[in-house]
Amino acid sequence: MSTIASSGGAASPDALDDAGRIRAIVGSASGNLVEWFDFYAYAFTALYFSSSFFRAFSGSNQTTQLLYAAAVFAIGFLMRPIGGWLFGWIADRYGRKRSMMISVLMMCAGSLAIGCLPTTDTIGVAAPLLLLLFRMVQGLSVGGEYGTSATYMSEIALAGRRGFFGSFQYVTLIGGQLLASLVIVLLELWLTQDQMRAFGWRIPFFVGAAAAVVAFYLRRALTETATAETRSRKEAGSLRAILRDHPRAFLTVIGYTAGGSLIFYTFTTYMQKYLVNTAAMPKETANLVMTAVLFTYMCLQPPFGALSDRIGRKPSMLLFGGLATLCTVPLLHAIGGVKSPFVAYLLIVAALAIVSFYTSISGLVKAEMFPAEVRALGVGLSYAIANAAFGGTAEAAALAFKDLGREDWFFWYVTGMCAISFLTALTLLQKRPTYLQGARTD
Repeated sequence: MSTIASSGGAASPDALDDAGRIRAIVGSASGNLVEWFDFYAYAFTALYFSSSFFRAFSGSNQTTQLLYAAAVFAIGFLMRPIGGWLFGWIADRYGRKRSMMISVLMMCAGSLAIGCLPTTDTIGVAAPLLLLLFRMVQGLSVGGEYGTSATYMSEIALAGRRGFFGSFQYVTLIGGQLLASLVIVLLELWLTQDQMRAFGWRIPFFVGAAAAVVAFYLRRALTETATAETRSRKEAGSLRAILRDHPRAFLTVIGYTAGGSLIFYTFTTYMQKYLVNTAAMPKETANLVMTAVLFTYMCLQPPFGALSDRIGRKPSMLLFGGLATLCTVPLLHAIGGVKSPFVAYLLIVAALAIVSFYTSISGLVKAEMFPAEVRALGVGLSYAIANAAFGGTAEAAALAFKDLGREDWFFWYVTGMCAISFLTALTLLQKRPTYLQGARTD
């Protein structure tokens, strides 16, 4: 792994001891947590603000209001490929640290704007249009976060322990969701339903904006992992170089991400609405269940990441694809008919344990496929394309099928995409290059 001292005079990554590497992981992960807290604040507060922004288009139909809110959520994802390209180019050309600092500031701005946004009753149709605009800003920011943070964590971690250290990308990603869910639970304890709809839903956006400022200062202290020599190469940050020299790696990441993102969003962000709309669970109970689920899921990441260091990336990805293909339909049917919150918790955790074979090493597997000069762009753009097409549309697709009265079609859609991820993992049976020293693929 190539190294360079950061602009702030920090030592190179090779000079860091274990404590220094942990501090670097925490510093990069702090921004990741804040980015995803802000992004998921929208998903978890949609139950309260959707009527304020979309009532004029949907009347009193809650499912239709949520469908409009989910469509805005999905459109935000369409900015992710642009963010993946832009911030990947910045990271490969100007450094991982600079890219991560810019992205967290952009997320701060988007969240603060949404928290202050007037509703349709005040400014009419401009309200949902501005909501869409600010969600696009957030989508651009998050689109750049994944590839750069995955690259940074893979480069800062020691060979032989990258699965364990790389898993903290999803620890913080899930932690962001968990904190967003926890804030909603606390607000529901303190505020009435009318207060939540009137102003309570805005509070998480203000919390996220303030936390982003803290993350920005933590990221200023990071050690840069891309050398001046790497950044000055003609191929650095070049999309043409990726498509010319690494098309198989690019398509493999898309194949992995298609099923992985779809099932991830199905059992995390959409599951709250599924418990309310299909299992007829009260909103407050559904939020409590999902808070417990997300905490457990977050804790699963390091053990599954460490397992991949022992058995290899390929077996982990095959286990994810195979089990997800076999178990998605029965699990979703069981959750849809559940009556006990505890049983709902167990079923969703079982599903997310399967997903953990993928999420614990997701960024690492992808980073190992690209050389340093195009690593952030290669990971970020290919991930963002598949994530926007399949992860970002998960809620909208699920609600659309429900609106048609064919909710079970969504279950088979998720299953089919996970089967594609399984087939993609099978391609690792053929030898492929790995660009991180000590990478463990099989």
